[in-house]
Amino acid sequence: MARPRFLPDNFTLMLVATVLLSSFLPVYGSVARGLEWVTVGVIFMLFFLHGAKLSRQAIWAGISHWRLHLMVTAITFVVFPLLGWGLRPVLEPLLTPDLYLGVLFLCTLPATVQSAVTLTAIARGNMPAAICSASGSTLMGIVLTPLLVGLLLAQTATSSDPLQAMGRIALQLLLPFALGHLLRPWVSPFLQRHAARIKGIDQSSILLVVYSAFSASVVAGLWSRIPPLALAALVLVCALLLALSMGLSIWLARRFGFSKEDEVAIVFCGAQKSLVSGVPMAKVLFAPSVMGGIVLPLMIFHPMQLLVSAWLAGRYARRAPDPALAAETPAPAKA
Repeated sequence: MARPRFLPDNFTLMLVATVLLSSFLPVYGSVARGLEWVTVGVIFMLFFLHGAKLSRQAIWAGISHWRLHLMVTAITFVVFPLLGWGLRPVLEPLLTPDLYLGVLFLCTLPATVQSAVTLTAIARGNMPAAICSASGSTLMGIVLTPLLVGLLLAQTATSSDPLQAMGRIALQLLLPFALGHLLRPWVSPFLQRHAARIKGIDQSSILLVVYSAFSASVVAGLWSRIPPLALAALVLVCALLLALSMGLSIWLARRFGFSKEDEVAIVFCGAQKSLVSGVPMAKVLFAPSVMGGIVLPLMIFHPMQLLVSAWLAGRYARRAPDPALAAETPAPAKA
């Protein structure tokens, strides 16, 4: 029996189940402290694997297209944060303080890698540039996300010194990422042979971090601070941010004269946010008591961006071939 198209993917369903489990069965005391240490090790392993999977050849293949990469970087780390900050008069009355901080944090995150590249391939976009932009976004996010968090959340009690945050990010995220990348020549063959298992480890790691984060927040009274109307408003806010970011990405790509293939890469690399990077970063940057509210907008935005992007990729894929590219393609030989 075919899976209904309106159902989200399995990982999204598991995220929902994890939030429900942590809401009804949170961990306390020494168990919670032990889980904190376990998640530190899990995050280290997660970013080690990210570094080991990053291909240098793919980066050099697309790095020459600097205008496209500059556009993606501007959308990810300038346009998105400005949207979150500029919409504050509208968002704050609709959301609780914790949820609004989560929206701002969402706006500072780097782009996805795997889904951005996959969607670009489906939509017949510029694959080398997408790989380069998405991978570069992850690397820049390790530095830029804590700086942006420090700037945007400077007036809140949950924000910390951006330099201290960068130090924690460097130790807990950048160090394992760099180690994984340096060991790539030896580790990569193993990762390729066991790609399905590695994907399962990635997803299980995120689920464990989410469970730990929501457990601490539930114990601190997360759900008593978030009324149902605020949750409903958060879904609308995430939809608004996604619509604005995708619309602006398309408009900017066309305004600056990019090809349709480049436009595809810009939209899917610039208008998406990474759950895989965002949850561990939030774990490093914020206190456990507020973590649930901080990552909740990201967890709503993530499946929403996948559903909308999959539909948009299908629209792009059905477009007519570029006549210039078609002219360069040799005709098939006659039998």
